[in-house]
Amino acid sequence: MDDSPSRAPRSRRALLIALALGTAAAVPTTYALLSPDTDPASPTPPKLHLTHQLAAYVEDFPTHDGYRVPTRAERTAVATAVTETLRGDLKAAGRRLRNVNYRLRTTHLADSDRKVAEIAEPKATGRGWGRVYVDLSEPVRWMVQVPHPRSDLHTELIGADLFARVPGGVLVLAGAPRDAARGRTADMAHRSRTVFNAVCDVLVDRRIPALQVHGFADASSPGHDVVLSTGPAGRTPTASAAADRLAAEGFRVCRAWSRDCGQLEGRTNVQAGAAADLDVDFLHVENSHALREDPGARARLVTALSEVARRWSR
Repeated sequence: MDDSPSRAPRSRRALLIALALGTAAAVPTTYALLSPDTDPASPTPPKLHLTHQLAAYVEDFPTHDGYRVPTRAERTAVATAVTETLRGDLKAAGRRLRNVNYRLRTTHLADSDRKVAEIAEPKATGRGWGRVYVDLSEPVRWMVQVPHPRSDLHTELIGADLFARVPGGVLVLAGAPRDAARGRTADMAHRSRTVFNAVCDVLVDRRIPALQVHGFADASSPGHDVVLSTGPAGRTPTASAAADRLAAEGFRVCRAWSRDCGQLEGRTNVQAGAAADLDVDFLHVENSHALREDPGARARLVTALSEVARRWSR
């Protein structure tokens, strides 16, 4: 647990004028949410600076009342659209998503130029169901999950950086703080009836392994920078190798399969349990507040975790 707080001709003409003048502010916002069956003559959306976009997205989270529990039909629709996206059927995914007021757009990452799909809901819905990013440049072989953005400070930046560094991934991001609703129903790591978990379920059913990123208060596990666990699965070769790699980057790692790590082991984590049931690799990565506050330390963390994701990609 962390310690930190209509595509009309006129619109198309306006966009072209804005581009000619270099005035990004004049660009109609509808172009930021192009669906896959958009007119091919429509202008291409700008490249995606993922860390900057997600930082702004999370900053706009409402403090309270920013989450609604989805119905089974709603969470199934988003999860099925993710499956269709993995199959390359973007038109079907886009149509399905519009039925639940989601949008699918394709764009390219600013740094690597890899093509990605963004599955997102409009900010003003107040539902807080989150976003999914799918790498379209090659087959998906791994995922990173961020269940507590803002509640676990900067974990969305870690997830974005990791997704951007390693091809063939999916980024699953929650859309509200953990305490955005009564009864902790917005706690994505401990609730199964969520869009977040429905997406994770269809991915683990395809035997796609996961890194799930968390944050803890420094006092919760004194002397440690990272608490690494597999949830209920215990020690695994992947977990041992990941711990060694993190240590090689200079991090003090608590290996939760061999000692007490301050009740940060993730044994009741819903996604960890699903992965263990199917014998699919899952790493629950808790990071100290001090680590997450330091951009250099975050970069070293992502360097280490990138090696884990690359092994899965191979």
